Amino acid sequence: MGLSAAALLWGLPGLLLTIALHPALSPCPAQASVPAHRDYCVLGAGPAGLQMAYFLQRAGRDYAVFERAPGPGSFFTRYPRHGKLISINKRYTGKANAEFNLRHDWNSLLSHDPRLLFRHYSNAYFPDAGDMVRYLGDFADRLGLHVLYNTTIAHVTLNKDQRAWNGHYFILTDQKGQAYQCSVLLVATGLSVPNQVDFPGSEYVDGYESMSVDPKDFVGQNVLILGRGNSAFETAENILGVTNFIHMLSRSRVRLSWATHYVGDLRAINNGLLDTYQLKSLDGLLESDLTDLAIVKDHEGKFHVTLKFFLEEGNRSADAVPLPQDDNDNFALRVAYDRVIRCLGWNFDFSIFSKSLRLSAGGELSKKYPLVKASYESKGSRGLFVLGTASHSVDYRKSAGGFIHGFRYTVRAVHRLLEQRHHGVTWPSTEHPITQLASAIIRRVNEASGLYQMFSVLADVVLLEENATAFEYLEEFPMQALAQLETITGRRARHGLFVINMEYGRNFSGPDKDVFFHDRSVGHTEDAWLSNFLHPVIYYYRHLPTEQEVRFRPAGWPLPRPTAIHHIVEDFLTDWTAPVGHILPLRRFLENCLDTDLRSFYAESCFLFALTRQKLPPFCQQGYLRTQGLVGTESLRQHGVESGLLRDYATVGRGDSGQQPGDRRPGQHPLAPGPPVSPFDSNKEEL
Repeated sequence: MGLSAAALLWGLPGLLLTIALHPALSPCPAQASVPAHRDYCVLGAGPAGLQMAYFLQRAGRDYAVFERAPGPGSFFTRYPRHGKLISINKRYTGKANAEFNLRHDWNSLLSHDPRLLFRHYSNAYFPDAGDMVRYLGDFADRLGLHVLYNTTIAHVTLNKDQRAWNGHYFILTDQKGQAYQCSVLLVATGLSVPNQVDFPGSEYVDGYESMSVDPKDFVGQNVLILGRGNSAFETAENILGVTNFIHMLSRSRVRLSWATHYVGDLRAINNGLLDTYQLKSLDGLLESDLTDLAIVKDHEGKFHVTLKFFLEEGNRSADAVPLPQDDNDNFALRVAYDRVIRCLGWNFDFSIFSKSLRLSAGGELSKKYPLVKASYESKGSRGLFVLGTASHSVDYRKSAGGFIHGFRYTVRAVHRLLEQRHHGVTWPSTEHPITQLASAIIRRVNEASGLYQMFSVLADVVLLEENATAFEYLEEFPMQALAQLETITGRRARHGLFVINMEYGRNFSGPDKDVFFHDRSVGHTEDAWLSNFLHPVIYYYRHLPTEQEVRFRPAGWPLPRPTAIHHIVEDFLTDWTAPVGHILPLRRFLENCLDTDLRSFYAESCFLFALTRQKLPPFCQQGYLRTQGLVGTESLRQHGVESGLLRDYATVGRGDSGQQPGDRRPGQHPLAPGPPVSPFDSNKEEL
């Protein structure tokens, strides 16, 4: 019947045309069922998300960044609440080396554009948060990064598919119901959920995220702050001059960043309350577990601190609840408070992620951070990586991975891993003759910012070639993933390796440490292993450590016990270029490990060795015997004369021989004589 009715209205040719056009005339929902595909999806256009977008774009990869706000860096439009960053903006170092200067630039992201250094956006040592928002906006715009603004990802789940890179796709759904399919998911959403402690009376507490930042609202008030971190002290600093007093309560003692060497602990810029407490100016700090306490409100609207078990004894009115001072009239918190403010930090937002992704296992730390491996890949889902502040579980309270000056390097490490895994691009490296090993290490420990800021987390790796005639140098590899080095980098470690790391002394960091004690500095090379301040440590392994060796390494060690280890003695100037104090001990350590001579020699010495030794030093093998080296020139000869290394043959007997300056004498080798290759080996072969 349907066919005959349609034929009556349209005729048979019209009906056939309608059937043929049916897919094209179908409403949009039928096409929307196929999600848009991206190889790489980045959640969040904060510093970590933009940094990853930069590397993906430079590599020519298919990616998109999803950002719920209308612009990048939305976190910094609200936080810190008082608008002052505690990340150092050190604009002057006295050095022109860009890599070295990044050691002291805690705000810039990595890029090829020198205009995109944060020093151009603020003159302040501790800049305003608004400057960071402006900087991130320029970073995204000038580099043309692919960011989808006003796009809130509401749900993330998995779709099993054997054709996918990792055996599944990640399906992202935004606030409009639009779906996106991703081969790799890079989560850079930061920490955005306020950490709250559930105790009786917690409903009376103002949150850091919503409290007033106008000091006038606190004039003449008694204030109790719950928390002991930078947000708590930042809040106290803002109202210190207008309150009657401020009491600060937390379950643990204050952790000072200069004692713990962890930049997330209390910084000096915010610690004015410590002065007023210790100098007895009414303010004070107390320690107690918040879950044991309760807050009650009296008929005047004042808040009192009591113990939870007093409330559990029965239902009583607020004015009838027993207070600790009823039994102990010396109870520290016996005063009434006008305000109670919660400043307990932040947690990761797990709510948008399906349980199938297994991002959290319910442990204490995993309530704050997702569960990730040393490679920053999720322990529960292959192909899901966590970047930036949210990845800080890898080095929490140990290094700078939760902050821009740290995670800009961990993001680069993740990108290098992805390039090898999915595109066959091996981890970048440089190849050198073995005689340049000491010089290569010295250069990196004196310049590299990634090593310096991500100490004990990222390390350089030297892979030795057969018979130790040459080496490959890999930069900033995640130390805890050392057992998977060959898989992650695409490089082979068959003939031994060195790992170059920066470390503080074993007993020099902690909230209870006196870091200003007398004789805290080590100056003698024989005591280098006792160095306290940040200094280079070189590990030598004959074989690549196994997973089990890394996992069950000695307590307090960043790596398994090596075949040999060398500490370069700490230096007050963090300048490890002293020929005798730094370079000579390092070179001798390397020579002992390799059983070879790494010194640089003049042609005369190589000639003598060729006549008297069965095995020549590598420098002579790679240079002198292959007639390779420095060809004599007038400028080189003049340099040798001026430095006292050469006689001035141009003036000796000039009238007899008629030899012109720079002419080589008959039989003189092109290498004879010339300055040593290493600028540090200033005493010829004696060094």
